[in-house]
Amino acid sequence: MTKEEFIKKSEEDKEWAPGWDIIENEFSKLYPGQEPNHYGTNMVKRAIFGGDQYLDGYSIYTSDNGYKHIVTFGMTELYADEEAFGGEWNKWGYEMTIKLKEDNPEDCLWALDMLGNLARYTYTTERFFEPYQYVKGNGESLHVGIDSKITALILVPDTELETKDTIYGETAFIQLVGVTEEEINAILEDRNNIHILIENMKKDNPHLVTDMKRTKSYI
Repeated sequence: MTKEEFIKKSEEDKEWAPGWDIIENEFSKLYPGQEPNHYGTNMVKRAIFGGDQYLDGYSIYTSDNGYKHIVTFGMTELYADEEAFGGEWNKWGYEMTIKLKEDNPEDCLWALDMLGNLARYTYTTERFFEPYQYVKGNGESLHVGIDSKITALILVPDTELETKDTIYGETAFIQLVGVTEEEINAILEDRNNIHILIENMKKDNPHLVTDMKRTKSYI
């Protein structure tokens, strides 16, 4: 699409959201015909209106492999923006995903709050995430109020989604993976352990699904 074509389409269709379409198109390839559970953030609480919500929403898809696949909307440019056209990176360059071993979308809602907090961190500090980084927790369960050995996160390229070159620039999908306190401490001692951990986990869990009931350590 040329810039002239982009401008023409955005003028003709005021509701056009090309960035939103990019995300949904990629997930529709993974989950053809599936209508996800979508959760929009409160409009008046969004940062553009002075609030503290930096994402427009989240979608939860159901995998035939027994997990929920969650994606954010808002780390990339979602709507028609002439200034964003042709950039190297699509805003922050990625959307966040996480795969949870859950049967019901309602059991995943805690993770939406977590993703929202990570988005707020990036927007307010201007420090973005990249694959093979980690997010150290406070030693307690990621799911507040639920007893779990999963206390921290590592970041990887989503195991099922490729980085796309779009009209707004590179759009990647960075997957968050829950890890135990023992595992994160091993990474803190030696950053190379993150790659060892990932390879060990993939032997049992090729899509790096976060299971909040996991007790086994992979490092």
